[in-house]
Formats: sequence, C-alpha cells, structure tokens
Amino acid sequence: MSAPLPGSLPVTAPPATTLQVEVSKRLDTADRHFALDIGFSSTSRRIALFGPSGAGKTLTLRAIAGLLRPDRGRIVLGERTLFDVAAGVDVRPQQRRVAYLFQDYALFPHLTVAQNVAFGLARGWRNPPRGKSHDDAERWIDAFGLREVRGHYPAEISGGQKQRVALARALATRPDIVLLDEPFSALDPALRARMRAELRALQTSLEVPMLVISHDPDDVAALADHVMEIRDGRIYAPQGLSA
Repeated sequence: MSAPLPGSLPVTAPPATTLQVEVSKRLDTADRHFALDIGFSSTSRRIALFGPSGAGKTLTLRAIAGLLRPDRGRIVLGERTLFDVAAGVDVRPQQRRVAYLFQDYALFPHLTVAQNVAFGLARGWRNPPRGKSHDDAERWIDAFGLREVRGHYPAEISGGQKQRVALARALATRPDIVLLDEPFSALDPALRARMRAELRALQTSLEVPMLVISHDPDDVAALADHVMEIRDGRIYAPQGLSA
C-alpha cells in the first residue's frame, strides 16, 4: 500500500532555481574512449536526462554532485557557482547542497531506517545510537510513512520502503536540488508505477528541484517538464518546457 503524502512536508525550496551545466570530460580506458561534452540550462523543478545506458547520464549527475571533476566548464546552481575551471572553483561535494539518490539507494546496512534518515543531519550522527532519535529525521519518517519500520534494517524492508528511506535521507539535509539516478530500475513493474506516482506527488508538495536520469520513457513522462535526450555524451533535441 502506498504511503500517504501529507499536505505539509518539512522542507520547501525557494521558487525558480536555475541549473546551468556546461562541462567536458574525457575518459580513456583500455577498452573504451568516451567524451562527455554537455551543456544545458533549466529553471524547471522537474528536469530529466533521457537516453540509453552508456550515454553519459550518470557522469553528468556525478559532475553536478562533485563526485567527478570535469576537464573544462562550469556548473552553477541558483546564485552559487559549484564548479568553474577558469575561476578555479570546485566546491566540495559536502558543501554543494546537492542530494544524490543512487541507483541502489546506498543505504547503510548496519543502520536502522531511523539512523539512515538521520545520517548527516548533525555532527555525531555518522554512527548514531540505535535508540536515539533526531527531530528532523522523525518528521521525515512520518512524512514518508515509515513509522512502522523505523527500527528495521534495510535488509528487512521492501524495495519501495528502501526508496522512501533514501529519499527521506536525501531531503532531510535540505538540499537545493535532488539528483535521481534511474530511481525505479530495481523495482518490479507494479511497484515502479506506484513509486513513480508517489514521487510525482512529492515533487508537487516539496517544490524542490529534481533532476532525474532514466532510459524509461514512462519515468520521463511522469516526472519531467524539461526533457533532454542524451546520446554519446551530448545533448540532442531538448523536449518539453524549460521553465
């Protein structure tokens, strides 16, 4: 059963945040040579990069999050420059206020649901006591309908619940944007449709900008107003609305 989304959630982002990305990165390995050369700007809160595996979608997310250093270019989020080769700017990932929801959710297996959600909220919560609570974490646990499983470990909850935990953990840090890497790829078709609907409702409730990458047209149709097709490391044929 889908978790209800309350009318008022704990975080709201400022209205219209512009994301500008203009970066290049060359990756050479023994069996592959790949060049990412991507540029786009959007004021939409619902952005998608759509394309096949190996097109450069995840590399783009990693660059925005600060997990991959481009060779050239700049990344600007709102009024903050996160990366600019010419200006010598490269903001550390922890200071970018960018939440990254990994494809496998990257939950800590040795931490409970409550501990996972609270991770990173305050100093000392890298190894939070199992029975201790955090007010912000508890609000997100309620917002995502996780109260009944707050003391469970990731191995003890469903795929849909894992996704809610990962989203709650990401949003609890009050990010300026959320990056979602193929958020439904690990779910079965029925659960995928349900979680897609929940995430769409969440986008409306929070007004936090979200950039989704996917190879699934249904994800793009449900979750994005500004859609860009990416192939071979480049943007082709922007679709939809840019604002």
